[in-house]
Amino acid sequence: MYKIVNKQDLNPTVSLLKIAAPEIARKAKPGQFIILRVDDEGERIPLTIADHDNETGTVTIVFQLVGKTTRQLSEMKEGDYLLDFVGPLGKATELDGYKKIAVIGGGLGSAIAWPQAKKLFHEGAHVDMICGFRNKDLIILEEEMKQSCTRLIITTDDGSNGRQGFVTDILKDLIDQGNEYDLVIAIGPLIMMKFVCKLTLEYKIKTIVSMNPVMVDGTGMCGGCRVTVGGETKFACVDGPDFDGHLVDFDEAMRRQQFYKKDEKEALDRHTCRLTGEERANG
Repeated sequence: MYKIVNKQDLNPTVSLLKIAAPEIARKAKPGQFIILRVDDEGERIPLTIADHDNETGTVTIVFQLVGKTTRQLSEMKEGDYLLDFVGPLGKATELDGYKKIAVIGGGLGSAIAWPQAKKLFHEGAHVDMICGFRNKDLIILEEEMKQSCTRLIITTDDGSNGRQGFVTDILKDLIDQGNEYDLVIAIGPLIMMKFVCKLTLEYKIKTIVSMNPVMVDGTGMCGGCRVTVGGETKFACVDGPDFDGHLVDFDEAMRRQQFYKKDEKEALDRHTCRLTGEERANG
């Protein structure tokens, strides 16, 4: 059992949990993830390690309310326990040797990109972090990210905070201004990562993306997390989650992402109906 020692609601649909998991905290590196289960009837879901603290023995995860399990997580409180919390899984992001990097996060992907930016910045690299959100109310971890990079640029689709536009617009502007990046790291929605990679391919800048397909066991046995990279089948849980963005078949990944939408909605609807029934019974 793994205790929730801290919970923060970062915006109406995104929450942060700190979990007491000292063995994972000691080994965790940027880019790795955990797989958790809320209870013995719950599904296994992967979540990227957003932060870890060796002294307190805690691991931080950030999640968006999108399905049954994340709804269950959002309903938990400090002092509650998760049944399973396994990790660190996957390969850590290879960050050695880079001097000037653009780290790009889209929405929740900003929380996943944050540890990469922080490690690079504290090792002396110049890090430009570009984070895009739909509007100002959805911005997360702004102060934490400011402290983890050389320059933070926030964009919003509607212009309600920071610069209006897409992260690709900002990246192109920075490159055209003469910024010579050794590496671009892009983490967020598949469509965002696709267009970042399309841009960086034109400029011949190495680009790493983090893939987060459906996972079950985290060992490569189930095959649910397969992605096509450079024409070859890879498994995000053991070969990734980081891949060369210029080699990823994003169109295939987006099609696969839709496979379980119906099942996920039905599971969430059943959970919501159960909660409603319990509330009526207790009311």
